[in-house]
Amino acid sequence: MERFLLVCLGGAAGTGARYLIGLWAGHRLGGSFPAGTLIVNVVGCFAIALIMHVALRTELAPNLRLALTTGFMGGLTTYSAFNYETTRLLEEGATRIALVNVGATTVGCFLAGLAGLALARRLVGA
Repeated sequence: MERFLLVCLGGAAGTGARYLIGLWAGHRLGGSFPAGTLIVNVVGCFAIALIMHVALRTELAPNLRLALTTGFMGGLTTYSAFNYETTRLLEEGATRIALVNVGATTVGCFLAGLAGLALARRLVGA
């Protein structure tokens, strides 16, 4: 039950962070491109790679790892929103923006994951 509650607490924090980042991106960058979703997906891919590598190489408590990855990252990252928003863009005839979103999200998240892993290896070793 403790692990379940930790995941729920982490998920609530991640969801709150996703909401605030989405608001910020909408106000700061405009609403024609789903920048908030792109930001949280890229940050989430970087952070989960970093956390998992650190957890595997150090004494990071399993409950903390679970709360951060399954909980916080699960609440933060938004691939379901990514799918919905890209589909909506296609339905609205914004094919170019939809394709940019798919490309930027896919490549950005892959590169962020590699960067998170590289940083983790630098911090705690391979």
